[in-house]
Amino acid sequence: VGLPLPGVEIRLVTESGDVVDGEDEPGEIQVRGPAVFREYWRLPEVTASAFVDGWFRTGDMAVRERGYYRILGRMSVDIIKSGGYKLSALEIEDALRQHPSIRECAVVGVPDETWGEAVAAAVIPADGEALELDALREWASERLSKYKLPKMLHVVDDFPRNAMGKVMKPAVRESFVGQ
Repeated sequence: VGLPLPGVEIRLVTESGDVVDGEDEPGEIQVRGPAVFREYWRLPEVTASAFVDGWFRTGDMAVRERGYYRILGRMSVDIIKSGGYKLSALEIEDALRQHPSIRECAVVGVPDETWGEAVAAAVIPADGEALELDALREWASERLSKYKLPKMLHVVDDFPRNAMGKVMKPAVRESFVGQ
């Protein structure tokens, strides 16, 4: 993302409500300023849950690195909570997309008794290519930390998509449940 627009204040806030002071610690992006809307029209309950002390809760997770903000993803679908870490599904997807046998991928967190959530990857292979979990993990281990490696893999022909063509990650997550 970079820097906030002029007249817009930004802060990162942890799940416990503490403002992130330093760098490299993830938090929810909250914004305020004259250009930020004040309320949802005729929806006071929604407004109350969307604002904290005048700050709008965006639902996006980010980190500050060398003074610049980098979005990790939507808290609802792009952040995987595994073993005390908050993993960015977008970062893992970026790494997996470099694999020559992957045309497209979607990474989600799935329930895991030990870690809270485990990394799961659904992939659309490049034409005529085959993928197996062990080989993908070995390849990805040169690009990702061990705790970010997929523990589950589905090879699919296509992803469920919304009217805008975006991958519907909750549906992808459901395809892994019970496996």
